[in-house]
Amino acid sequence: MEAKILFLDLDGTLLNDQKEITPGNRAAIQEALAQGHRVVVTSGRPLKSSLAQARRLELAGEGCYVIAYNGTVIYDCTTQKEVFRRTLDLDTVYALFDEARRRKMYVHTYDCEDVVVEPDANLAITQLYCSILNIGYRMIESVRSSLSGPPVKVLLIDRQHREPLEEMAQWIQASLAGRADCFSSSPYFLEVVAHGMNKGAAVRELCARLGTDIRNALAVGDEGNDISMIRAAGTGIAMANAIPAVKEAADYVTERDNNHDGIEEIVRKFML
Repeated sequence: MEAKILFLDLDGTLLNDQKEITPGNRAAIQEALAQGHRVVVTSGRPLKSSLAQARRLELAGEGCYVIAYNGTVIYDCTTQKEVFRRTLDLDTVYALFDEARRRKMYVHTYDCEDVVVEPDANLAITQLYCSILNIGYRMIESVRSSLSGPPVKVLLIDRQHREPLEEMAQWIQASLAGRADCFSSSPYFLEVVAHGMNKGAAVRELCARLGTDIRNALAVGDEGNDISMIRAAGTGIAMANAIPAVKEAADYVTERDNNHDGIEEIVRKFML
């Protein structure tokens, strides 16, 4: 079989609901690698957290890549350097924080490896988010005065109500058109990145860099932020537990979900 490259979402896809990698998934991925296929961790998580998961899978060695922050960063594990980064412009970041503050919504961004929040942020939300991803956070005076440079992503969170996030998405689409794009990565998260950036764009970018025919690319996910890569890849795959829009965009829907070795099903069907 011709060598394939599998772009693999983490939460709700590779990881089960306990944020663990099942033995069946791990074994199938190692078998695919041994046969010359590539597997690329492709996540909305920050780079530090995405890399930690890639190392757990033994997917952070020579020849491996990690896509983080919903496609805005591509990291070459061989050189241990970023090979692609696309940031939001600072005026857009300021506008997002101002509007979130006006709406009394939780918002944070990123600086190097840390989550960055302003003093009025709900720290219980910050701490929960950081504990799940095993990353740090720091409080700054304001994004206007204290960011070291333009960030790759802004994240809005509402763990109780979906409507405020949907209304914020409408505002972003109307007020920041051509500057920022937004999409959901869970029922609680609204991700904001530079216009034109998403996991699909990163899939195309990395395939081009590797000289890989995108028809040999597979992409699998479960949430709204995975739709772009599912459409971009030669074979787009939705998990059994995916939201309806992801299943509609996919070429194939797994029989098994993320808690029952759904990735093993994909690897054995399409790669081995």
